[in-house]
Amino acid sequence: MTDTYDTRPSDELRMVKSVLSRIREDLFTDAFAFRPLPPLPADHRLVRWLPGRGGHYARWFPHTAVAALASVLVLATLERTGGLSGLLAGLFVGVPVAMTLFRPVGAWWLSCAGLLVGGTVLSGYGPGPGALVGHLFVLLIVAVRTRPRTAVEMLALTAALGLFLGIVFRSYSDGYFLPDLFQMLVLYGFVLFAVLGGRSLRETKQQVVAQAAVTEVERSRRTVLEERTTIARELHDVVAHHMSVVAIQAEAAPYRVQDTPPELAAAFQTIRENAVAALTELRRVLGVVRSENPDAFAGPEAPQPTLAALDGLLDNVRSAGSAVERVTTGSVRPLPQGVELSAYRIVQEALSNVLRHAPGAEARVELSYVLGGLGLRVVNGPPNRLAKPSPGAGHGVLGMRERVAMLGGEMTAQATDEGGFEVVAFLPVAVGEAAA
Repeated sequence: MTDTYDTRPSDELRMVKSVLSRIREDLFTDAFAFRPLPPLPADHRLVRWLPGRGGHYARWFPHTAVAALASVLVLATLERTGGLSGLLAGLFVGVPVAMTLFRPVGAWWLSCAGLLVGGTVLSGYGPGPGALVGHLFVLLIVAVRTRPRTAVEMLALTAALGLFLGIVFRSYSDGYFLPDLFQMLVLYGFVLFAVLGGRSLRETKQQVVAQAAVTEVERSRRTVLEERTTIARELHDVVAHHMSVVAIQAEAAPYRVQDTPPELAAAFQTIRENAVAALTELRRVLGVVRSENPDAFAGPEAPQPTLAALDGLLDNVRSAGSAVERVTTGSVRPLPQGVELSAYRIVQEALSNVLRHAPGAEARVELSYVLGGLGLRVVNGPPNRLAKPSPGAGHGVLGMRERVAMLGGEMTAQATDEGGFEVVAFLPVAVGEAAA
């Protein structure tokens, strides 16, 4: 019997390989790639606060601040050390800080080299405080400009480099370098955590704002689609009813005339066949819409509400606690069923908004029959008590606009100077067009 051994790498080995692969991708691959820091956006708060040329120059404030910081570190290191070695040490401190504006990951590598070279070759007794502070600023700037994972990897490698330097220079510093190094690393960690936490919070807020905007757009789009679906169902009922009447009358017409000519009978038969075919196609196309909720609407023969049923709607609103007045001007006449249905729905939605958002307010419904169509105006005053939070989607006005747009009309919806709200719509009707 031959023993078999599992030659697959262990989970720990795979994890180590994955970590090393990520470090190579973040810190070694294209480490010195050119990644310039863009100026502040035009809508930034600092840019908005400074008008004119000041706002233009304010967009370059981060670049100016980093360059000034690099200059201060160079001068501080030169003053502390002096001579040519001080100048070189200052350059090893300041150049990586300035380099973060163009090559952030490469600047971190150069700062690490500055810690190593400045502590071994130039000073001989370990990195000075200027080098450590400069490396901290490099780490922070790079953390802001790169992903958080890269910043954590840089902090870990900085700790390893500091431990190496602490062991090398332990005999020169009487053992004080390692405690100082530990304190600096703790400071690095706290400051880096604060920077990454602020950055994560800012990005989270931006994502929430963006998601809220997308959600609002999707909600509005869904509301429009739902309203169009409702309109399609209602038009299906109206058109199907009339097409059924046409088919029945075309079938019965030949029997109402004695000695019907064959040509006339054939014409009626063609009318009936076309009406039945159109009705079949209409039901087939809109059947999917109706099948989603077949019990929500009655059959094609059930009449839809018209302006004749408006008094009942107003009575229901009055019973809910709002005083409603109806004013009708012009010559009242029957209108096409689609127009009357849309007018009824618009008034219904407008009064529903009054009950929902202005409880106890007085409302007024105006109907104006003119030669070219029907004018609607629903206006309400301010509420007399606080409105409760509404569970609705808040897109009733969108549905009204869809109905008006379907008929080629115009509509406005806006607040009034008295603290109420006004909905005005005009539904055009061609001259001579009336209800069938």
